Amino acid sequence: MILITGATGHIGSAVIERLLQLTAPGQVAGLVRDEAKAADLKARGVQLRVGNYRDPASLERAMQGVSKVLLVSGGSDDDGLQQHYNVVDAAKKAGVGCLAYTGRALQNPDTLANPLMVRHFQTEDYIRASGVPYVLFRNILYMDTLPQFVGPQVFEQGIQLPAGMGEVAFALRQDMGEAIANVLADSRCDNRIFTFTGSTTYSFTDVAAALSELSGKPVAYTPIEQPTFEARLQAQGLPNAVVHLLAGFLTDIKNGQESTVSPELADVLGRPPTPLKEGLKAIFKL
Repeated sequence: MILITGATGHIGSAVIERLLQLTAPGQVAGLVRDEAKAADLKARGVQLRVGNYRDPASLERAMQGVSKVLLVSGGSDDDGLQQHYNVVDAAKKAGVGCLAYTGRALQNPDTLANPLMVRHFQTEDYIRASGVPYVLFRNILYMDTLPQFVGPQVFEQGIQLPAGMGEVAFALRQDMGEAIANVLADSRCDNRIFTFTGSTTYSFTDVAAALSELSGKPVAYTPIEQPTFEARLQAQGLPNAVVHLLAGFLTDIKNGQESTVSPELADVLGRPPTPLKEGLKAIFKL
């Protein structure tokens, strides 16, 4: 039995979709907070386990009879790291034989501008220290998040971000989910680390050029300074925490943190990951 946490989320649902193609539905379970919101999964034979990262007892109950658990990293909650620790502790207590985790592919944890990203490496350390056999997935920034960065007026106003000429080996969530499922369906769990990225890196100049070509509208990328970017978001009414989070992502891109390129995603998929132009066409429905 393989338990996927965050089963109704973007990456969790992508993993489950692929697992259902690789194994019997009765061997796939999804951790959810509310069964009613996962009726479609239940209808397809996915076992639903109710649990919450903040409730260790519920997690331990959800993991009974489970051989593998995929911990899909949580959001930006202040207690997010403790939530991860709770899942790891529950897996150990329940006797889970393999714990997998969706972390991040970043160049240097010691020089990150976005403190939220440090949490991934702290979680990895905690998993190692637990003694539970593990598989770690270090994922590059999802291509699917680009609309959040470029904004809803991208075709009218272009792209204005404090990312300099930093490059990212963007990959689609769908590709990531498929690859993660392929690994989870394998019987091995030998403390492996996979670095999942696209096959090449792209700057926001490349993103702008691809959007221009796909839409037929001129889209330009203009690098701006971080204070200008933050002031613009604050004027739009975004909370300071969100503003600083987005600025941190972009500063790390500018500093090359997201520029890792690994062949492992292509190897596990058995095909090249979706390239930028094709991915943007689907994301922006162009």
